Amino acid sequence: MTEQKRIGLESLSPAPGSRKRSKRIGMGLGSGHGKTATRGHKGQASRSGDGKMIGFEGGQTPMLRRIPKRGFKNTPFRTRYQIVDVGDLARVFKNQTEVTLEAMRVHGLVGARAPVKILGDGDLSKALKVQAHAFSKSAEEKIKKAGGSTETAER
Repeated sequence: MTEQKRIGLESLSPAPGSRKRSKRIGMGLGSGHGKTATRGHKGQASRSGDGKMIGFEGGQTPMLRRIPKRGFKNTPFRTRYQIVDVGDLARVFKNQTEVTLEAMRVHGLVGARAPVKILGDGDLSKALKVQAHAFSKSAEEKIKKAGGSTETAER
């Protein structure tokens, strides 16, 4: 009876010739990659600190500087809200009547830092007193229609 060889992760190896040794550059003339260490002679790429920045076009004025820029962008100053849907409030706060920012944090609906905005996705059948930094019109309507109230918190 012939013995079968068991194949497992420990017995796997790459096919002969498929893995090439890495160049050991700058290891002396005998290595074949000594002296200039495969950088060639002179020129920008031969110097130390040659990391060219993203968008570098060989000294030509880069595209980003050639294109005209117009208008105002409010990106750094915009308010990024953490969003909570009315449906989530109905699902999480079944047994409570008051929904505070702290309660939403405890239940994992929001994190600690960014302001909270309530949106009107989902249904609400129970009267809740909801506290948040902002409300969408549809969310405010749904909360008031269910007999609840909204309270806008300061940032």
